[in-house]
Amino acid sequence: MSPPDGVAAIDSADNNLPGRVWMFRGAQAAMSIPALILTAAFIGYAGLARESGLSLAETLAMTGLIWALPSIVVLTGALNSGMGLIPAAIAVALASVRLMPMTIAFLPLVKIPGKTKTWQLLIASHFVAVTAWVFAMKNLPDYPKEARLPFFVGFGSALTGFVFCMTGIAYLVVERMPDVVAGALVLLTPVYFLCSLWGAAQLNADKVAMAAGLVLGPIVFLVAPGLDLLWTGLIGGTAAYFGTRLMRRGFS
Repeated sequence: MSPPDGVAAIDSADNNLPGRVWMFRGAQAAMSIPALILTAAFIGYAGLARESGLSLAETLAMTGLIWALPSIVVLTGALNSGMGLIPAAIAVALASVRLMPMTIAFLPLVKIPGKTKTWQLLIASHFVAVTAWVFAMKNLPDYPKEARLPFFVGFGSALTGFVFCMTGIAYLVVERMPDVVAGALVLLTPVYFLCSLWGAAQLNADKVAMAAGLVLGPIVFLVAPGLDLLWTGLIGGTAAYFGTRLMRRGFS
């Protein structure tokens, strides 16, 4: 069994390790290049939050409770523009809807029927965002079934805790970060996400869907800026699905 990147090799004796050991190993695996990229993105967000007039407590609350950076940025923009509570909630929901299929794909990977408790899955699902999800889908299949949930919870809690602390430090230390620098740091995460997904994609439909999203995204933004993410995913994903099916039929 090949070990995940940056993690010690797994042997048959590891199958009997207690959950706390797997949680500790997950916390160790969280200290990685993707974690540093995500931290840099949240440092950029700390500068944006300070310029938007958010307090340290509000910035940290949004970081710890919402966690997904695009949704946090959307909510910050909504608050900064004076948008009402209901429109802001709808905007954040639309930005977060992408997490639902990610969570649905993730849960069967860690759930043991008849053994895994619902509250354990709820805790794990809170950490489902770009960095943790890519790591889980790529690496967790290499682990014993019983180890996956505690390992992921250790990974997610360590990653969240580290980013939470660094966001607070950045908010206090950075007096005024140039908007260009802050925006560039925030963009590091989606760039990493795109590169990671492209490298991990096993189906042609996945790559076609990503390529369609890159082409359609700017166009849809000009037409429907409030719903651009939703429509880009719906149109690009549907076109990629039916397009690859037609290609397979043509070659068969």
